[in-house]
Amino acid sequence: MRIIEAIIKPFKLDEVRDALMAVGVEGLTASEVQGFGRTGGKPEVYHGSTHVMDLVSKVKLEIVVPDGLVNQVLETLQSSARTGKIGDGKVFLRPVETAIRIRTGERDEDAL
Repeated sequence: MRIIEAIIKPFKLDEVRDALMAVGVEGLTASEVQGFGRTGGKPEVYHGSTHVMDLVSKVKLEIVVPDGLVNQVLETLQSSARTGKIGDGKVFLRPVETAIRIRTGERDEDAL
């Protein structure tokens, strides 16, 4: 099993979720987050003055999938979240040692 973390633009969330469900993802966690990348903040006008917003709003997705689904999920994330503009986001992949469904006690892939 692997956990995939994706940082995406907020307006892409519905499209990405639908694409992931179409390839077999049965659940994910989405959180509103803020951060910055290579370009730093972006200028915005507030009360007539220009300020640099140091942190940009994004959505962080956390998806745990069986090893056999990893490549398809990675490809789906990349294609469905891409706008082709700066700030499209990042995807991170890490191993998951175990998963437990609290209600039933099922473990690992059975818990997904």
